[in-house]
Amino acid sequence: MKIFLFIAFVLSVVTCALAQTGTDAEPVRVLAGGIDLEVQDGGLPTVMGVESIQVMRANRTHPELADNLGWTYNHAPMLAYWQGRFYLQYLSNPFGEHLAPGVTLVATSPDGRSWSTPTQVFPIYFLRPGSISSIESGMAMMHQRMGFYVAPNGRLLVSGHYGHAPDPMGATGIGRVVREAKADGSYGPIYFIRYNSLAKADESNTKTFPFYLRSSDAGFVEACEALLKDRLKTIQWREEDGSEDGFYTVPGKVLQAPSVYHRRDGAAVALFKHGWAALSKDEGLSWSEPVQVPGMITGGAKTWAQRTSDGRYAMVYNPAKLGRWPLAVTTSEDGVVFGDLLLVNGEVPPRRFFGRAKDFGLQYVRGIAEGNGIPPGNDLWITYSSNKEDMWISRIPVPIRHKADRAVQDSFDDLSVDGPVSDWNIYRPRWANVAVTAFPSMQNKSLCLEDQDPYDYAKAVRLFPEAKTVRVSLMVYAAAAGAERLELEVLDRKGRRPVRIFLSTDGLLSVANGGIEKAAGTFSKGQWQRIDIQIDATSGKFDFYLDGKVVSQQADFAEPASTVERLSLRTGRFRTAPTRDTHRYGVMEDVPNPDNPANLAKYYIDNVVIN
Repeated sequence: MKIFLFIAFVLSVVTCALAQTGTDAEPVRVLAGGIDLEVQDGGLPTVMGVESIQVMRANRTHPELADNLGWTYNHAPMLAYWQGRFYLQYLSNPFGEHLAPGVTLVATSPDGRSWSTPTQVFPIYFLRPGSISSIESGMAMMHQRMGFYVAPNGRLLVSGHYGHAPDPMGATGIGRVVREAKADGSYGPIYFIRYNSLAKADESNTKTFPFYLRSSDAGFVEACEALLKDRLKTIQWREEDGSEDGFYTVPGKVLQAPSVYHRRDGAAVALFKHGWAALSKDEGLSWSEPVQVPGMITGGAKTWAQRTSDGRYAMVYNPAKLGRWPLAVTTSEDGVVFGDLLLVNGEVPPRRFFGRAKDFGLQYVRGIAEGNGIPPGNDLWITYSSNKEDMWISRIPVPIRHKADRAVQDSFDDLSVDGPVSDWNIYRPRWANVAVTAFPSMQNKSLCLEDQDPYDYAKAVRLFPEAKTVRVSLMVYAAAAGAERLELEVLDRKGRRPVRIFLSTDGLLSVANGGIEKAAGTFSKGQWQRIDIQIDATSGKFDFYLDGKVVSQQADFAEPASTVERLSLRTGRFRTAPTRDTHRYGVMEDVPNPDNPANLAKYYIDNVVIN
């Protein structure tokens, strides 16, 4: 009898929980669970075919290689697609967070893969005697919770917020500015669209830029008016504005950095930092009392969610309270209940430049907001900063998959030179490219990994059907050994690396036998050589062949794994730092020589067969 009563009690609890899912009390539910906090990728299954591209690599001493500015705090990117181009906006400060001066820049791309040098769209705002600042002179800073707005009349507005350092919000703010992006690449004049009333800002004391109603361009004014009426967009301004004049409709305390999407049932969901959410059923005219989402483990970085091209939903965020990595995605059928976590990007390179509040990791993720354009194809595009100094973008194929369903036979011959690499996960910093190339010929292409980055690497990963016994074959051509060796690994579903083979810059081969790296002969530079690996997870051993000859036989796994599912090629050593214990102020100096490329390492890969 007690057993039946217990079962009835459990069923009633589950029924009550499900009944409130999707309501004001619980706008969304995340069933993701936790991650492995000891590894940078969180031990998560990986999304198949993600391409992660570095848009801007900060450079202090050679700014012409970065953004022509040379500042090393770069953060808070936003994304839009308009008239055949991607637009990526981010803020920049010389040294650290909330340290004036600050500007906003925009880079553009025709395809999301090759990017222009960023252009300043909101320059330094000089404070003048008699202005709203209690400081008689100096410079303000940019802050942005919203970046772009494609108006109903087709105009593209770029937006940002000026305020005083070190706290640009509310009474120490100035106001929100906008300008129009033109199809020819130019930008219209800068105008204020809303002043910070708590700062007593108005036209009389903000003479650097006029109010938007002073514009003689009726189409621009119309676009601004549409933005001011769009409560699903202006909800993003509340934190910076701080006003309680009735313009903002979210009740309760001011929450940070909302992103908004519509569920399948038509309700709008706002997702804030720290797992907070609110629901609106009248397009933002009113909102439910914000609540923290059960099951959503995250911290002070942003969360992004949107409907994907297959009619499903994706939520992207950092699933950890401490440390802003990895970048993960969870999916949903209806925009209400989200399932297991999958890996988008788990690469956290060294932070090259010290600066105030420069958190480690892949953070402040944003996609293309509803109404701000739909790129060609089915992909989900997201942008984020790495270590608050470099700008990145990831292209996530839709439907989102995390398992391969067929054996691998990749010759790359049918792919376009420098085009997307189907089904491969590509990680390419600006100084460590991964691309399909016409080598040795246009008829016989290969995949090229090249690396000149002293603090990062090129990486290409291929999923294959999970199995206990696998044979991996590929051709390798070491064209320029440079400073970085090629590390070839076979991984399991959680990212453990049981099989590890290394091609060193001095022409030596080595194998990790039981986790201990041991010399295993030599390889030839400047010629194609075939690598074969026979893996048996049931015994925890593998055989390694070069050009058909045994190099290492019955080597022990470096880590236990009951199955394997990924081939990884990387131009550099596996890294474990930073960890969750690495404090952002623990390293007080720049890394040595961060601004100059290293000697080129270049490897070609061809005829990858995995059975």
